[in-house]
Amino acid sequence: MKYLVLDIGGSAIKYALMNRESEFLEKGKVKTPKDSLETFVEVIGEIYDIYKDQIEGIAISMPGRIDSDRGYTFTGGALTYNDKRDMVDILKKRCPTSITIENDGKCAALAEASLGNLSDCNDGIVVILGTGIGGGIIKDKKLHKGADFIAGEFSVIMTSSNTKKNPMESMWARTCGVNALINEVASVKNISEEEINGEKVFEYANSGDKEVLEILDEYCYKIVVQLFNLQYIYNPKKIAIGGGISAQNILIEYIQKNIHELASMIPVDFPAPTVVACKFRNDSNLIGALQNFISKSNV
Repeated sequence: MKYLVLDIGGSAIKYALMNRESEFLEKGKVKTPKDSLETFVEVIGEIYDIYKDQIEGIAISMPGRIDSDRGYTFTGGALTYNDKRDMVDILKKRCPTSITIENDGKCAALAEASLGNLSDCNDGIVVILGTGIGGGIIKDKKLHKGADFIAGEFSVIMTSSNTKKNPMESMWARTCGVNALINEVASVKNISEEEINGEKVFEYANSGDKEVLEILDEYCYKIVVQLFNLQYIYNPKKIAIGGGISAQNILIEYIQKNIHELASMIPVDFPAPTVVACKFRNDSNLIGALQNFISKSNV
């Protein structure tokens, strides 16, 4: 059996033809339309037309607060034309096949829980470091969504009580999204933010640049503080770190370093977080979307 799997992002829609064993048979990507729901549906429809005679259905990972059982998007993340839509019903009119949708961070968690570095855990957490901070929570090997489908929306965790006039400034997405790291390095190197990206930041770090390593250390400490909070709230066996920068070994090393240092200063005998990198990285949303489809459809 084959499936068309889509990972819808703010700039690109990645698609793959996959089999039930989560093997990739073909891959491609197109630009995500910015203008309207109608264009969005047609772009997906054109991909469907290529594979419609080969597939058993379409599995979709996408941003937003989503009721995946109803196929309803309360919000569409940056794609605001997807707000308050019966998305599965809308897509089925153009693509008459079985369709499932799930939040992208939750798909990453499903991928790690089913086949990745949380597959040996009953309870685990995935934290995705990107422009914001997404993720998912695994409870008894199943995705935990919460009463309003926001479990794992880590971006909006408040990191300080000192920003009463502008609470957005203290949200974890603002303090520990990848842009926070990039902006700090741009400032210390006296270059514009347009001239630097995450890849360049880690070129500095991996070359031993002391200024950048100090910034990375502080950045990882801020991450670790919230990982301890998640550990104490939920007590997962492992926390898997994803996002593009999770491929950098030095990031995981500095997170581990700060876990050890913070644990040594906390005067309670509680287990510190056990942290691993996500296994599937850029493919995690596709793999998780397929796992979601299989679990819902039994096809």
